[in-house]
Amino acid sequence: MTLSPIAPSLSRFALRLTAATAAAALLVSCGGGGGYSGGGAPSGLPSSSSLAQYCFAPRPAGTLDPFTNRPYGDIQGSLANEKDFLRSWIDETYLWYLDVEALPAATLDASASATPLVYFDKLKTPLTTASGKPKDQFHFTYPTPAWVALATAGVSYGYGLGITLAPAKAPNRNAIVAFLEPGATPASANALARGAAILTVDGVDVANGTDLATLNEGLFPTAAAGHTFTIRDFGLATTRNITMTAQAITETPVQFVKTLPAPNSSVGYMLFNDHIATSEAALVSAVNTLKAARITDLVLDVRYNGGGFLDIAAELAYMIAGPAATTGKVFEQLTFNNRNPFPASSTPFWTTGHFGTSNGTALPNLGLSRVFVLTTGDTCSASEAIINGLEGANITVHRIGGTTCGKPYGFYPRDNCNTTYFAIQFQGMNNKGFGDYADGFTPTCVVADDFSRALGDPLEDQLEVALAFRNNGGTCVPPTSARLRGLGTNRSVADAPTGPALARSPFRENRIYRAQ
Repeated sequence: MTLSPIAPSLSRFALRLTAATAAAALLVSCGGGGGYSGGGAPSGLPSSSSLAQYCFAPRPAGTLDPFTNRPYGDIQGSLANEKDFLRSWIDETYLWYLDVEALPAATLDASASATPLVYFDKLKTPLTTASGKPKDQFHFTYPTPAWVALATAGVSYGYGLGITLAPAKAPNRNAIVAFLEPGATPASANALARGAAILTVDGVDVANGTDLATLNEGLFPTAAAGHTFTIRDFGLATTRNITMTAQAITETPVQFVKTLPAPNSSVGYMLFNDHIATSEAALVSAVNTLKAARITDLVLDVRYNGGGFLDIAAELAYMIAGPAATTGKVFEQLTFNNRNPFPASSTPFWTTGHFGTSNGTALPNLGLSRVFVLTTGDTCSASEAIINGLEGANITVHRIGGTTCGKPYGFYPRDNCNTTYFAIQFQGMNNKGFGDYADGFTPTCVVADDFSRALGDPLEDQLEVALAFRNNGGTCVPPTSARLRGLGTNRSVADAPTGPALARSPFRENRIYRAQ
């Protein structure tokens, strides 16, 4: 079996409040025997492959891993066995395993952690980037059934809306409705619209509340339960109370595909929100639509796209640039720790599909030499890989909006005992060998998110500035009107508050490699 990478990205706004921002670079689990299977770890433990699937609560015999169609192979074990597996696996595969080895002995003492999840949270580097951000913001887990549902079908519990956080931390957290899923959803039934601020969740104040469990479960539900919210719609001083019951939502990862009105009728626009399996067919359809319209420029809106499958990013990059620019070039080359725990790996600019009915089918392309990308701090991982990969192929990428989140890292997701673990195992480099953007890509033109206009509206600030930049010889022209922007601003590390953070579902802020 070969492994295919996952770029750090967060599930679309299924965010979690944690004491530190949760984010992640993902890899798909290879089941009971997947992943590195080399020799013993520096900790002195046996190899992780020999410790895997000894579970305190094994799954029923014969339970199949849907990614490999092979049994997980759980057998009866203990919590201590599960923690030993984690330490060995981290020692073997974690990009910064030497930083973990240097942690205090009390931190590494597995018996001091009540559960494997608590222990896993400790097994990461404590270091920071040049700007002061944690070097590893992306250490996370999913219950394996939830990960499978999300990764394969884009299905998760929710209300049919995306939430952006500006800022994510207390005091003065803000949770703002960024976009709506199409169709009948709890959000549409309650007349929620872009720009609405969520002020309270089940009576807990979003801005300063300390009951993170209640805020998490209400904003980013994991079950079909009802929750009450206080809402202030955009532009209004008054508030209203609503109740929504979470339901299984199938996301629409690509929206608003169109050409723009004159004088920009040769410019295509698409909102791309998620690198999930179902986005492949939607992206193919979008590119075919824009190709038929004979566009000469594209505005790719990934301001809320935290990432996901790196294969999707490589496919979209090819569909933007075409074969002339990408043939013989690497989309992303992976670099691992000095133990070389995985075979040398690179992702090409894929020219064929890899998911569902598109698998093996030739992809269309636009053959563009430049692209305008709309970004915010929610633009993460696989979305950043599109930017980096295209620039590595000498495609000009004009970034309009805010500084991206900074995730040049990824994972190979690893199931053990019905939990899928994500620990950074590689850094991605483009065809020119560049991958040093842990503090994010800075924008060509800095523009705050404009909640007063619909996404795709040529007068929405980010899109307006992108078009003006195109039409004015590469000059950053401020928006023509000073609009009230609600509560949303572009976040930066420098001005971020210091309290507990709202952090999106890890799948949507990562680059993920699939088992193939």
